[in-house]
Amino acid sequence: MTGNIHPTAIIEDGAKISNNVAIGPYSIIGPSVTIHDNVILHSHVVVQGHTEIGENTQIFPFASIGSAPQDLKYAGENSRLVIGKNNTIREYVTMNGGTEGGGMVTTIGDNGLFMIGAHIAHDCLIANHVILANNASLAGHVTVGDHVIIGGLAGVHQFVRIGAYAVIGGASGVENDVIPFGRVKGERAHLAGLNFIGLERSGIEKEGIKALQRAFKELFNEEGTMEERLASVEKDFSQNELVMNVVQFARKKTRFPLCQPPKKEA
Repeated sequence: MTGNIHPTAIIEDGAKISNNVAIGPYSIIGPSVTIHDNVILHSHVVVQGHTEIGENTQIFPFASIGSAPQDLKYAGENSRLVIGKNNTIREYVTMNGGTEGGGMVTTIGDNGLFMIGAHIAHDCLIANHVILANNASLAGHVTVGDHVIIGGLAGVHQFVRIGAYAVIGGASGVENDVIPFGRVKGERAHLAGLNFIGLERSGIEKEGIKALQRAFKELFNEEGTMEERLASVEKDFSQNELVMNVVQFARKKTRFPLCQPPKKEA
């Protein structure tokens, strides 16, 4: 172990600290924690439980990482929290380990930004390049795809899925699954269209975006059943990978229906 460990930091026996790790004043590292190369923990960071922190991750003061899940069914099982590489975890962020009912692990991918006060509950599966703005909260068992942005003060219901490149508006309550590339907003969130800014930033060509627009209109036009519309979109856009990603997401069995646009007034 090499690095810069402040003398007031508490590193409990059993913790595994790799090379070039900085741990600031009054931080506490539990006995089952693994910290990889080039991680920076600022002052007053608490890392507990069976937690692994990937290289080049930076955690700011007063974050609580790996503490026991807020789940009454949790009985002290040795579940895990696995955090990937190159993440930025800001002040007062909380991330909990998994539970027996959810696969025993909470997973955070690479290159994420978790702003002040964000919360990731037990058994969440967070992909890469995800951003949670200030005080955004994910309940247990939430799945979040690549390049998702969740606005400040948004709350996501347990077991909800959010597809890749979706964007969630600030202060939204998300109770249903959000399609890839979707844009949702509202106190009880509704589907407001596609995430055009995210699509453009990701380098998707205009023809691909136009195809997604046509498929979106066909999928949510309120004629027939959702299964009939899915079959129609699948037939019309079978060669379009972006559209087929949406179809496959929608077909996957889940606890909740898809987040829908507002109903048209009669």
